[in-house]
Amino acid sequence: MANASLLSALHVSLNKATEDASKYPKALLEYVWIGGCQGDLRSKTKVVNKEPQSIADLPEWNYDGSSTNQAPGDDSEVILKPVAMYPDPFRGGNNKLVLCETFTPNGEALPTNARAAARAVFDKCAADETWWGIEQEYTMFRDGTPLGWPRTGARSFGGPTTQIGYPGPQGPYYCSAGADVAFGRDLVETHLKACLYSGLTISGVNAEVMAGQWEYQVGPCVGIASGDEVTMSRYILHRVAEMYDVVISLDPKPIPGDWNGAGCHTNFSTKKMRVEDGIKHIYAAIGRMAEKHSEHIAAYGEGNERRMTGEHETSSIDTFSWGVANRGASVRVGNQTFKDGYGYLEDRRPSSNMDPYVVTGRIAQTICCDINPADDVKYIQAAESTEKRKGMSRVASGASLA
Repeated sequence: MANASLLSALHVSLNKATEDASKYPKALLEYVWIGGCQGDLRSKTKVVNKEPQSIADLPEWNYDGSSTNQAPGDDSEVILKPVAMYPDPFRGGNNKLVLCETFTPNGEALPTNARAAARAVFDKCAADETWWGIEQEYTMFRDGTPLGWPRTGARSFGGPTTQIGYPGPQGPYYCSAGADVAFGRDLVETHLKACLYSGLTISGVNAEVMAGQWEYQVGPCVGIASGDEVTMSRYILHRVAEMYDVVISLDPKPIPGDWNGAGCHTNFSTKKMRVEDGIKHIYAAIGRMAEKHSEHIAAYGEGNERRMTGEHETSSIDTFSWGVANRGASVRVGNQTFKDGYGYLEDRRPSSNMDPYVVTGRIAQTICCDINPADDVKYIQAAESTEKRKGMSRVASGASLA
């Protein structure tokens, strides 16, 4: 095997050479799509003669869907249609990351192409101007162990094994600083900078409650762009993790027991929620979501029942609840939103492995499309009754949404 330092130097040299567009006019396009194995991300490179300036410059392409669990072997061609383009932080220069939807040769969206269905919903409710902020939690693993967790070599019957030890109890890891409590910060910083280079709307990062677990936030984004940016940020995260020999887990409960799970809290608002008296529209949305709790839970990620136990800053998966500043509720209204009487709300139910197109599309359908004004009046009255019962200090303004 070649010397690692020599390979690193060669890699740096080649990157510098290809970043000069005048000397290297071709462009490398990394086509990225969602595969057929529980939201896995796939990609491959196309070389073109010049830098594309818009989506219209990007050709359709195809791949072997039988190798991604998306097509049978006797009819395996899947069509890639570019939908978004970003500067490539790994190659620089003229090179791009290209997000794609997936279709059959007959033009039908694949079952794994949730973006197509979400796009249809957002087209219907474009006038609502939905804004989204998504908090992506994840856990870093190396050799099967969360980063920062102790490992012990041991022997058992049949040969050597590796046993996972446990770090100290949760408490010192959230938003921490120090080599004994914050693990993987260099990877986190590299991911943040790579996303910013690509033009993604990354608004923050922080260490999470469990050791080896982190979070970054994407948004505010409008409509379908939220799903696009979360998907591409995940792809960049996995690519950065390769550089550190780290595996990224989006499992909602990566370690059983008295440890926090990983969610993908989804903050959102409509145009009417963001103006004076918007709290009424927030309360109406909460009522609509309560009525469809089971439908939402079914769309919010695999394995979420292991996370949503009513403990570790989660609500019970079986019961809908909401509250002001309550991180143990299904839906949280922030203190500032409550005091101002307008703003946004947070759905805390989605799991870390959720499909962002499924979740944002499902929420938009519920709060923007499935509307019954008579029901909304009841939802608002019920929420304002809750205010009074709990002694909240905001003044109720009447139930009408007019």
